[in-house]
Amino acid sequence: MLNKTLEAALNTQIREEMFSSYLYLSMSAYCESNNYPGVAHWLKLQAQEELAHAMKFYGFIIDRGGKVALEAIPQPEAEFGALPELFEKVLAHEEKITGLIHNLYTLATEAKDYASIPLLQWFVSEQVEEEKNATEVLNLMKVAAGSPHTLLFADRELGKRQ
Repeated sequence: MLNKTLEAALNTQIREEMFSSYLYLSMSAYCESNNYPGVAHWLKLQAQEELAHAMKFYGFIIDRGGKVALEAIPQPEAEFGALPELFEKVLAHEEKITGLIHNLYTLATEAKDYASIPLLQWFVSEQVEEEKNATEVLNLMKVAAGSPHTLLFADRELGKRQ
């Protein structure tokens, strides 16, 4: 049986993952409207990945006999500035999610909910990758920002993400 405090926190995490998806989709739309199709593609795939994360928590709650209680998803911003600024927001958001995952891990450990720890360890590792990817793209955007040719190349490279 899933610990009730942890169940509530996991439900909140579903909202956070859904918001992440919504945020990245909003960023993608912003990039589409600003003629950065490669960056838009990268962000759209990121939105899909975040939705998959939400569904992983959803399935876990169900599998553990818990109750999924969906929370309202806040509206994301629609304007993000230049690409380096946008990716600074991506990195800051991923750092926030990392903190939330760490809090969930702490809750599971304190509750001695050992069945939740492998799932949360997967997310701890996933967040290392998420922050690494965001940092790499941010650094690329900082370099590319000074050169239209480099920015075009960076946009095309990000469009290759699968």
